[in-house]
Amino acid sequence: MAVATEISVEQKLKALYKLQVIDSKIDKLRSVRGELPMEVADLEDEIVGLNTRMDNINNDIKQSEENISVNKTKIVDAKALIKKYEKQLDNVKNNREFDALNKEIEIQGLEVLAAEKRIKNNQFDIEAKKLNLESIATELEGRNQDLKNKKGELDMIVEETEKEEKHLLESRSEAATVIEDRLLISYNKIRGSVKNGIGVAMIVRDSCGGCFAKIPPQRQSDIKQRKKILVCEHCGRVLVDNTLAEEVAI
Repeated sequence: MAVATEISVEQKLKALYKLQVIDSKIDKLRSVRGELPMEVADLEDEIVGLNTRMDNINNDIKQSEENISVNKTKIVDAKALIKKYEKQLDNVKNNREFDALNKEIEIQGLEVLAAEKRIKNNQFDIEAKKLNLESIATELEGRNQDLKNKKGELDMIVEETEKEEKHLLESRSEAATVIEDRLLISYNKIRGSVKNGIGVAMIVRDSCGGCFAKIPPQRQSDIKQRKKILVCEHCGRVLVDNTLAEEVAI
């Protein structure tokens, strides 16, 4: 957040470096958690996926059971028609009627066979899907246990670091209030683009403490004067001298 009163370049540099020190401490705390938050999120996504698969399979089983019911009804209806046509055969008056009735009996017989085949196929599908469900259920049980363990481990670490992190975040917010928006945005952008999270670096052995590129003597002298904000020509990090870093109290 921008401030109403103008502050010196030296004050800006100290505020930036203080923010960097706080952010580095927060990074270190969060690194203790390692990959656990991501592992927990991945397990949660996997469990959702497994549950969705089980729901889809159960819906498929329900559909197959409905298909079986429909085909059983077709068999009953077809057999009823066969009996009807067989009874009518006793009263036929000519060969044409006889052949027509036999044709209908044959058609209904084929319908019975087709329906029985569809029932068997659906029953086979149901058994296969039930075996698949058992496999997924076993896998789901293992994933739920893994998630429980990972969450327990993560909760323990969070509990151990939560108080310190809260204090650091409060200090960070306070430190950020004296830094103008332009500088804060630039600092956050640099931090987000580098692996080590260093947006403000000290000069270490005549080199940038962020990327370790050599800094010319004249530029080092300019940095020590603290008259303007200077950045590393190689990585863009804001540079501060060692003495300033020592003067910043956290």
